[in-house]
Amino acid sequence: LAGRDTLSTAGLFFHIWSALVPSPLIADLRMTDLPSPDDNGRANAADESTRPDFAERGRIDTAPGQADTERQLAPTSPEAIAPPPIIATTRLTKRFSPGGADILSSIDVTVRRGEAVAIVGANGAGKSTLLKCLVGLEALSGGEVDIFGERFSRQPTASQRRRLRRNIGFVFQFHGLVARLSALSNVVHGALGQGYGPRAWHQTLAPSDLRAHAMHGLDRVGLADRAHDRAGTLSGGQSQRVAIARAIVHAPALLIADEPVASLDPAAGTDIMRLFRSLAGGAVSLVYTTHNVEHALAYADRVIAMRHGAVAFEAPADDLTPGDIAGIYGA
Repeated sequence: LAGRDTLSTAGLFFHIWSALVPSPLIADLRMTDLPSPDDNGRANAADESTRPDFAERGRIDTAPGQADTERQLAPTSPEAIAPPPIIATTRLTKRFSPGGADILSSIDVTVRRGEAVAIVGANGAGKSTLLKCLVGLEALSGGEVDIFGERFSRQPTASQRRRLRRNIGFVFQFHGLVARLSALSNVVHGALGQGYGPRAWHQTLAPSDLRAHAMHGLDRVGLADRAHDRAGTLSGGQSQRVAIARAIVHAPALLIADEPVASLDPAAGTDIMRLFRSLAGGAVSLVYTTHNVEHALAYADRVIAMRHGAVAFEAPADDLTPGDIAGIYGA
C-alpha cells in the first residue's frame, strides 16, 4: 500500500483532526474552509441545494440587477463590444496600521471576463497584497472593490464570501499540498466550502461527481496517471500542477495566481505558465503576479505595472517591450 492513501479508522480520525487544525493553506485562504454561518448567524446547511452544479459552471454568478444592466447596453456602444468587467476597484487603499504608510494607494484597476492580466513590480510594490484585497483576504483601509457584482468597502460579508468562493480559484507560490495524501485527495480539497462538508476531506469520502471532477482536473494538468500517488512523492512542477487542479475543481470563473512559478526551475515554470494560459479565455479570467518579464509579455493580454503601492502604468502586452517593464525595477 506504499504510495497510496488508505483510510483506516485511525487514519480517518487523524485526518479529520488535522483537517480541523488550521493549516497554512486553510488559514491563508479562509475561502475554502467549512461552510460558515450566514449574516444572521444561521448555519449554512451542506445539502444538495448548496452544492455547485458543475454542468452549469460556465456561467458566472452575478449580483441582482447586474444582468439587467448588461442587457441595457446599446449593441453599438464600446461597452457592449468589450467583455464586461468582473473586477473593478475604486481608489483601493491598504495600510497595515492606523496612520501607517500606504501599502496600496488609490488603486483603480479592472479585469474583464476572459482576460489574462499580469501584475508586475519589484518586491514590496504591493502585488500580493492587491490580489488578497481583490478577493477579500485582506481588509481594505479605504476605497471599494466590486467583484462579480459583489461590492464591499472593507471586507466581504459571510454571504458574499460564500458566493465569491464559487467563482474564484487561488494558486499560491507554494503549492500547500498535504504530503501524506494522494494527489486526488488534495484536488478534492478544492471543493471545501462548496457544500460538500466533510466529504471533501478525502477522495474516499467524496461523492462520485466530485471525484470525477477531481480526476478531470488532474487530467487537464496532465497528471491523471499520478492520481493515487502521495503528494510528497511529486516534483515541484508536478505539485504545482496538482495545486492548479485543486483550484479549478469547482470550475471557477476567475483564476488568481500569486507568483506561481517563483520556486520552479525555468523549464517547469514555462510549462506551468502555458498551462495557465490554456485555462484562461472564454468565460475564465486569469490574474497573476510575476517577476518574469517574458512571462508577463507572453501569457497576458494586459500588464499592470506597480511601483511603491501604486499603478505606474498599464497597457496591452502587445504594446510593451521588455525595456518598458524593466524600468519599474530600476533597471
